[in-house]
Amino acid sequence: MITASNIALSYGKRVIFKDVNIKFTPGNCYGLIGANGAGKSTFLKILSGLLDPDHGEVTKGPGQRIAMLNQDQFAFDEHTVFNTVLMGHLKLYKVMSERDALYAKADFSEEDGIRSGELEVKFGEMGGYEAEAEAAVLLNGLGIGEALLQKKMKELDGTEKVRVLLAQALFGNPDILLLDEPTNQLDIQSIKWLEHFLSRFHNTVIIVSHDRHFLNQVCTHMADIDYGKIQVYVGNYDFWYEASKLQFHQKETESKKAKAKAEELKEFIRRFSSNASKAKQATSRKKLLDKLTLDQMPVSSRKYPYIVFQPERACGDIILEVNGLSKTIEGVEVFKDLSFTVNKGDKIALVGTNSLAKTTLFQILSGEIEPDSGSFRWGVTISSAYFPKENNSYFANQDLDLISWLRQFASAKADEGFIRGFLGKMLFSGEEATKKTAVLSGGERVRCLLARMMLAQANVLLFDEPTNHLDLESITALNDGLIAYPEVVLFASHDYQFVSTVANRIIEISHDGFVDAMMSFEQYLEQQELGQDTGAGSTTQKKAA
Repeated sequence: MITASNIALSYGKRVIFKDVNIKFTPGNCYGLIGANGAGKSTFLKILSGLLDPDHGEVTKGPGQRIAMLNQDQFAFDEHTVFNTVLMGHLKLYKVMSERDALYAKADFSEEDGIRSGELEVKFGEMGGYEAEAEAAVLLNGLGIGEALLQKKMKELDGTEKVRVLLAQALFGNPDILLLDEPTNQLDIQSIKWLEHFLSRFHNTVIIVSHDRHFLNQVCTHMADIDYGKIQVYVGNYDFWYEASKLQFHQKETESKKAKAKAEELKEFIRRFSSNASKAKQATSRKKLLDKLTLDQMPVSSRKYPYIVFQPERACGDIILEVNGLSKTIEGVEVFKDLSFTVNKGDKIALVGTNSLAKTTLFQILSGEIEPDSGSFRWGVTISSAYFPKENNSYFANQDLDLISWLRQFASAKADEGFIRGFLGKMLFSGEEATKKTAVLSGGERVRCLLARMMLAQANVLLFDEPTNHLDLESITALNDGLIAYPEVVLFASHDYQFVSTVANRIIEISHDGFVDAMMSFEQYLEQQELGQDTGAGSTTQKKAA
């Protein structure tokens, strides 16, 4: 159990938390949600002891251990993968290190023998003899094979490091587990493994995540950060969403009724306060008005961007034909002989663990790089808009304000009011539209790129991990925008709900080849779990052994 009492935190005049009182109990998994900047990661740091609040305190049970997902990918570069995982239980790791150092001594003394005996007892009590097996199981479940156990962390790529750090947080059965965006850079299989792990975890879990499906699968409670406070709801994300909307509408209705009653009383007082026959009634109503409490509707930190893609024209019969594409990068074959034809109405999700393959394909189709062999052809009626995973090149000139930045992608006839209109849809209104690109957060950059894509009025949209950096509100708006979009979409995403609600066709690119399945994501996963062929209308290509 972990309890936060009277927590308050401000940055200058900006209040992040005010008088927060909340208790997290064992056996429950809490999803910590709120808009970008609401203080989710900050609150996790307060709970973990990494950050001191301005006021209040955090308490936990005696002897309880907190584990938190480390966000620094470079913190353990000089340690092996195995040792990095064990360092999630630092007391155990220190005991193991001291024990191993004693056994490695050439002049092992009687005193060393006594000390090693004490350490062996501690090691056993902490579960040290099962540590290697537990670490291997965690890593394997997250897609890190045994061959990497003794490699140094600096030898791993970013995706592999994230998985090792997640295994580190899960290691050793912590009493309180704090996870900040644990599904980032995980494939669908690893996310499902994590869901299963957390469903069997009996201690306290607090999670920050933008993955709605994941929150629905693992959370027993939602802790909603808004209005500078945290309110706990029993149930998963979907339950919170409906309950919070109902609660807001109830407050809004009560507020309107109170305001209407106040206006009625004021009008009576204005009309009859000078009327001698009704002066007593006017005085009575004045007392009623003084007693009437008019609660101002609090301003929520949640804001939904308006994301609607409107193609200038519909797609013709020929959209995209890909024939035998192959690409090798730095000696590594990314994909080989990739072929498919895009049809009208296709909304294709590119899935699989090979994220480099998906990004490379998007770069080829957008004209950023050339394939080694093979060809592709866009139809003459097609105009495409591309959302890249890495967007630094779009913001190279950091002296531009947002109006000037977006103007680069608009027609010459577009005036400032037109540009401001698109920025306003992306929540950059008023002075926000004049801020420099140099100060944009990751989520703000994504919203700028979405505004650019909306301006393009393209009839084919290419998205490489568009939900990265977005808050739940923006993800929901983009999700709805793509469901409503009438033309063709090719996209890659690790967001289960995003893929399952948008895609009507799945192309999985792996190191062994590719599978092209004309079906929904749910149907595809069912077929995969059953080990069946993906059925009629699908093609499978495997590399020669």
